[in-house]
Amino acid sequence: MPPPADAAPVPRPVPTPRTPPAAPPAPLASPPASSLAGSPRSRPPAPRAVSFAARDGLRLAALDWEGPPAGTRTPILCLPGLCRTAHDYEPLAARHAGRRRVVALDYAGHGDSARADSLARYSPEQALRDVLDATAALGLARVALVGTSFGGILAMVLAAFRPRLLAAVALNDIGPRIEPQGRDSVRDFVGHDPAAISLEAAAEFLRERLPPLGIADAAGWRRMAGLTYALGPDGRWHPRWDTRIAEVTGDGAAALEPVLWGCFGALAHLPLLLVHGEASRLLSADTVARMRRMRPDMTLVQLPGIGHAPLLSEPESIRALDAFLDDVA
Repeated sequence: MPPPADAAPVPRPVPTPRTPPAAPPAPLASPPASSLAGSPRSRPPAPRAVSFAARDGLRLAALDWEGPPAGTRTPILCLPGLCRTAHDYEPLAARHAGRRRVVALDYAGHGDSARADSLARYSPEQALRDVLDATAALGLARVALVGTSFGGILAMVLAAFRPRLLAAVALNDIGPRIEPQGRDSVRDFVGHDPAAISLEAAAEFLRERLPPLGIADAAGWRRMAGLTYALGPDGRWHPRWDTRIAEVTGDGAAALEPVLWGCFGALAHLPLLLVHGEASRLLSADTVARMRRMRPDMTLVQLPGIGHAPLLSEPESIRALDAFLDDVA
């Protein structure tokens, strides 16, 4: 992956009313114990829905939770997985917002960000440029980055090309090597629109299709479905991302592996945490072992029986991630 050009100046964003194609997922402030969220430390501020232009003019969106007025602590930047959105990070924001700023990004073609005309607009290089444009537009000079899956890949590349941007990195079930079987499974999921007739049908589809994620009850699966699919004008539930993204998913991954190991090495100067679902088909135990050999000081959270990607709602993940982020000034 070639280094990106410097981020072009973009206007500072202003709060904009949310006008998604369907109602956003319900707030996660008080979920059932078996659902997707952890318990907030205190009532968090509501996020601002912000939008801004990428360097090519495409509209990008993010959720922005304010920190304390002084703003002295390093903000948290959350990058979701390839078929996820900023809303996945509401539980984390509920625990940290108010004490520090938290920003979660919707990539191009995801969530409330605009869909692109050209398929090439969804390449990893373009996503990396969008992250840089987001940090410029939102005034994020230095961040603690939490990256799930694809978001973790972007975090590793940023460590190599924009090291001063990062104060700490937490990787969620991702490393420099992506197992081919898992990559193909992700591509198939990204490209499939179940057009479910109801939220319950969408939840059942996910229950049958996804790996074990520790979701214990029907309410948890409905919540997961609401985060994954949106009600369309045809009355059916469709993905919250452009399914054409599957056509550029995983291209050249094997050739990029040596590059990504080098990018992982660029994390050497940073505090590092890795959450690993032991049943993951993307991140193998061998890759985790090599990562630990390179970074013996890396905080490692192992989740038995959990597949890709952990929801970060597991008690072990919450304890480790919160302690890790609390240590960042």
